[in-house]
Amino acid sequence: MRLLPLLIALLLPLQMWGEDVKAQLMALPGISKVEELKSTKYEHKYLMNIRQWIDPNDTTVGAFQQRVIVCHAGFDRPTVLVTEGYNCNYALKEGYAEELSKLFDANLVFVEYRYFAASTPQPCNWRYLTVENSLADLHHVNTTFHRLYKGKWMATGISKGGQTCLFYRVFYPDDVDISVPYVAPLNRSVEDGRHEPFLRDQVGTAKERQRVREFQQAVLQRRNALMPLFKDYVSKNQLTFRAPLNEIYDLCVLEYAFALWQWGTPVSDIPASTASDETLFNHLIRISNPGYFSVESSDLSFNVQAAKELGYYGYDVKPLRKWLSVKTTKDYLRRIMLPDSLRNEPFDPTLYRKTMAFLRHNDPKMIFIYGGLDPWGSSGVAKLDFLENKHNIHVFVLPRGSHATRIVSFPKIERNEIVDIIRQWLDEDTDKK
Repeated sequence: MRLLPLLIALLLPLQMWGEDVKAQLMALPGISKVEELKSTKYEHKYLMNIRQWIDPNDTTVGAFQQRVIVCHAGFDRPTVLVTEGYNCNYALKEGYAEELSKLFDANLVFVEYRYFAASTPQPCNWRYLTVENSLADLHHVNTTFHRLYKGKWMATGISKGGQTCLFYRVFYPDDVDISVPYVAPLNRSVEDGRHEPFLRDQVGTAKERQRVREFQQAVLQRRNALMPLFKDYVSKNQLTFRAPLNEIYDLCVLEYAFALWQWGTPVSDIPASTASDETLFNHLIRISNPGYFSVESSDLSFNVQAAKELGYYGYDVKPLRKWLSVKTTKDYLRRIMLPDSLRNEPFDPTLYRKTMAFLRHNDPKMIFIYGGLDPWGSSGVAKLDFLENKHNIHVFVLPRGSHATRIVSFPKIERNEIVDIIRQWLDEDTDKK
């Protein structure tokens, strides 16, 4: 029985420590609704809201609540700021783990992007969905949580979150010590123009590209047989569109090449052109789903930004024009994926130009990660020759990697090189302090 008081004495500080973290989070200005989450990867994980201004330059417009997830490793540990480009739903799961925070035993501050899911201002005025405003959100999060986490900070994000990570460094270069954008495109217009030749002439091998085109040709040639399956799928899933169903079918076939390479689907998975109608249809839908082009798509916030600032990609219709129902897909993003009220918003290239100028004239501690087969990489910074002479900016491309490429995806030599660079930066900064 004498062991019981000793056991209680050992456990009590741990319990008090956990409660103290939550209490300190709740005490931060603008923080509300702090809720502890279950996690199999982090000992302490919390969901909370932070108050943000809808227009950071005019507080009279009002405020909204933005969701933030914090995983606590220690007040003396580095902190990773995840610049998410979409919603935070996947990060709420018990098994979620962020790569850098686990590699370096770092705290994690995960920020849901404004105008997504629970972080959407009400009423929803699209005027205030700008990249600059989203970066002001991150700056506010950074300054707020810096009160608790005073060590070195790293920013990271994937895809649109990778773009956000890059833009965040451009607009607030001193907010973080290290930036690691994953698979981040840097597009220069609504239909950038670099993705089409990449898919047509560069990605994979000539034999693989031919296999993809043969599948696209087959599902177009067998349109009459596959269209009843297509209509039935659309009906069962209650999808509606801003264009005739034949055009949506065309778009799914054209999108197929981008989607297949983006997510690394093995070319060997492509069924033969002689396969059954059901086999061809099921494969097409698995890779390129019509829901992507539907009114009901959950990607409206992204589509708005793509049309206004982020840019996007076009389709090369020439190889398949003979079997398409449309002569051109020009401006399909606005016509098909935006409502009438948002369709005429002009694209502003200022963000692209500002980012290019920053990369050309600065050398911050940044590591860019890309997959060599990912079409988004064709408009990424890996193609910028002037980065080769930078001392701090590093670009790593996994030759057969997809949009799912991460540090752990690389062979051991390159993986260790990336980790060693980041660790050295963290140690250097610590020494300077």
